[in-house]
Amino acid sequence: MSDLLGDGLAWLERQRTAFLTKPVTYRRGPREVAVRATVGCTMFEAVIAGGVIERVESRDFLIAAAELGDLGLPQRGDLVVETGDGRAHHHEVLAPGREPHWRWSDPHRRVLRIHTKHLRTETIP
Repeated sequence: MSDLLGDGLAWLERQRTAFLTKPVTYRRGPREVAVRATVGCTMFEAVIAGGVIERVESRDFLIAAAELGDLGLPQRGDLVVETGDGRAHHHEVLAPGREPHWRWSDPHRRVLRIHTKHLRTETIP
């Protein structure tokens, strides 16, 4: 008997990769790899001193774990560089507070949701 839900998830992942991704560069130190990512966001909330609620929005990149190759799982401080319109946007792998900087995005642990913080934007010469 076939796994109908598993087959459906695999089909959806192929559709995401084919139609909802853009090329980005994933960097760790001097090493970098070109990957395809779906751009998203996550809103984090934390109660800080005096009961004030702080909200932080993270720019997320959904990337198939296999595309990172021998870099392995994301590490804090890695960079994701997104280019377009003559600019390069640099994002550091990071999540606010004690939140994890990445999490699995699917039940089969094939796609990573990587949380980032925007560092800078450069004009591409």
